[in-house]
This record gives sequence, C-alpha cells and structure tokens, in this order.
Amino acid sequence: MNNLILIGMPGAGKSTVGVVLAKKMGYRFLDSDLLIQEQTGKLLYQLIEELGEAGFLMLENEVNASIETERAVIATGGSAVYGKEAMEHFGTIGKRIYLKLSYEQLAERLGDLQERGVVMKEGMTLTDLYKERAPLYETYADVVIDCENKSIRAIVEEIWKKVH
Repeated sequence: MNNLILIGMPGAGKSTVGVVLAKKMGYRFLDSDLLIQEQTGKLLYQLIEELGEAGFLMLENEVNASIETERAVIATGGSAVYGKEAMEHFGTIGKRIYLKLSYEQLAERLGDLQERGVVMKEGMTLTDLYKERAPLYETYADVVIDCENKSIRAIVEEIWKKVH
C-alpha cells in the first residue's frame, strides 16, 4: 500500500507531476496509458476507434485492475475513474491522489481531444466530460490536490507533505 496513484482529467498534469514526484521519492514511475499501449501494441486513439468507447473502458479497467507494483507513482488515464474494479484495486495498493483543476484551465491546456485519445461519448463536449467525471474523482480520491495556477514543483511539494 505504498504506491501513489494520480487521478484526474486529461491535461491535469498526471504524467508530468508523476515523473517529478517519482524522482523525488525514489519510486518508479508507471503510466497506465503507456501500459495499455505496450500490452496491445496500439495507440490509445486506435484502440478507441477499434473497440469503441465501452470496449476501451473495459480494457482499461482490466489492465489497471491487474497492476501489481510496489513503491511506484502511477499516472492513470483520465477515464480510469470509470473502472470500478480498477479504482477499488488502486485503493488497496496505494493512495489515490486527485489532481484537481478548474474547467477553464483544462480547456486552456487541452488540444485536440481526439488526438489525445480522450474517451468521450459521441457529441459530448469537454464541459459535459468535466461535469460527468469531476464527482467520480472526488468520490475515489484519498487526497485532493488543488493544482490551480500552481507550478509542477509546488504540486509535487504539496503531495509530498500530504503523504508523509
């Protein structure tokens, strides 16, 4: 139970913060999106196109629920929060840390959502996605970090203080 699992919206900084945090703590860094790509040999957007939204979410849940590691910072995909088994599993192997960011800052950071491999229902906007996911992140989070207008270093320091 010594892992740190970063959850939050796409663009919240999970991978960037994760790498810096892992270095600071002497942990390994694991990106669950990269793990999915590694296991399938395909890019996220290809998997979403091929499997559809529901199929991709099942695959993501399966991969995340099977992660067994020690002393790791795990950056999850933004849609990991839809996988009940995965989120419960993460709670047994570490602390789930929600990197919280306002809709405005996310909209500013995110480019083409399709290209990023963001799982969205047909016709859904970023606003819809934010409203749907934010309560889920809050529900599963063991720790909430407000990342609004903060540097990577400041976010890492805040996490460090809250987990020690």
